[in-house]
Amino acid sequence: MGNLNEKISVLNKKAKGFTAEQAIGLAFEEFGSRVNFATSLGEEDQVITDMISKVAPQIEIFTLDTGRLHQETYDLLSKTQKRYKLNFKIYYPDTQAVERMVKEKGINLFYESIENRKLCCGVRKVEPLRRALANVDAWICGLRREQSVTRKDIEIFEWDEGNKKIKINPLADWTLDEVHRYIRENGVDVNPLHAKGFISIGCAPCTRAVEPGEDIRAGRWWWENSDQKECGLHNNPRRPKP
Repeated sequence: MGNLNEKISVLNKKAKGFTAEQAIGLAFEEFGSRVNFATSLGEEDQVITDMISKVAPQIEIFTLDTGRLHQETYDLLSKTQKRYKLNFKIYYPDTQAVERMVKEKGINLFYESIENRKLCCGVRKVEPLRRALANVDAWICGLRREQSVTRKDIEIFEWDEGNKKIKINPLADWTLDEVHRYIRENGVDVNPLHAKGFISIGCAPCTRAVEPGEDIRAGRWWWENSDQKECGLHNNPRRPKP
């Protein structure tokens, strides 16, 4: 794994001082068709989609439809597909796995325990993500350091041990104000739920509006502790194992 660590280190050195657009361009230059972008249709992801349309429109963009999303999210996906005409793919959870889980645990199992919630995320998000990443070496995400305590140390290029891929975070050092400035200046379409206090938008049963003064991830799985608020997509070690 030494070569991978070295490669990630070299890419981060190259990206030092780069704009987010330049980081995306570097990712495409380095990986070509072996990199894709995972969008949840959040503000950061809409910014990256707009950037991809300008600097690397060949990059495949995919989203995970868990079957429990807000209607506003589906409406935004439709609008975004029509606006950009990029290569969008939608991945769904395995039907039999969902049916088995709901039969055994109930339709709203995630409220009952962290174990149940992580099981639901695993079925509806993590397994479809693995399929989405099967044929690439790297994936782009909209993570930012200030989003939560679990993301405070992310780099632009890092290792995703869970999926054995290089993960790319072009907005790693952006603030939420910078995200909003880009949206305003470029007329980027965003989910109308953001205007109602929703900062981080996931599945409808697991997302609520955030009150003034609350942490920006407080609206996700609000019944859990802040250091556990990941669905399994982004909580993997960031260095390859020796």
